[in-house]
Amino acid sequence: MFSWRAEVSPGVWVAFTNAAAGNLALHVGDDPAEVRRRRQDLAAEAGVGPDGFSFMNQVHGNDVAEIPADAGRGVAPTADSLVSAGAPLAVMVADCVPVVLVGERAAEDGAGAPAPVFGVAHAGRPGTAAGVVPAAVDRMRALGAGAIRAWIGPSVCGRCYEVPAELREEVAAAVPATWTTTAQGTPGLDLPAGVRSQLEAAGVEVVYSGGCTLEDPELFSYRRDASTGRFAGLVWAAA
Repeated sequence: MFSWRAEVSPGVWVAFTNAAAGNLALHVGDDPAEVRRRRQDLAAEAGVGPDGFSFMNQVHGNDVAEIPADAGRGVAPTADSLVSAGAPLAVMVADCVPVVLVGERAAEDGAGAPAPVFGVAHAGRPGTAAGVVPAAVDRMRALGAGAIRAWIGPSVCGRCYEVPAELREEVAAAVPATWTTTAQGTPGLDLPAGVRSQLEAAGVEVVYSGGCTLEDPELFSYRRDASTGRFAGLVWAAA
């Protein structure tokens, strides 16, 4: 069910699912009832309770939505990043870069243990160029988060992501670290490198980087199969 999972601080977990968990997206022509069942199974496996994870309607932009810690999960906001002071969050991808963020803010009474602040971001080509990841970091800091760390999930790598030369120029003008040449010697984009550069510029420590979705048959990849499903990056606190 998971390609990677770890307890990243006491009671706080980050994970990335794989194809064995099934498609988790409602927008790819799958049976909605089956998708919801898989989401429920995922929530049960993670132990996050009946409300499950908050998902979003992803549109390749840079809008950030805040999910209240005690909110229900019935409505998916249209955004490409979610932040919350405690709600379990999910981001879906199949070649785009899933970014999971965890920070801490001081307890409201100033005396208790720091409280976690979570973020997830969907950083495809348009979102990376538009700065969706720095926007998520800024929103977390507005919630009081410090010491933010990042986990970059599996995505298509620069060796495999071929694009027209003019598109490489356009994206690299916004995020220079994305400029690359593929294994075939053609123009390419390295979105994970671009996201990493944005996180480092924002003072965020990158803890983990996943592999290439196109090269790994255990992960969904849109470039391998346009009718594929979506896997998820997740962050949650143990109940």
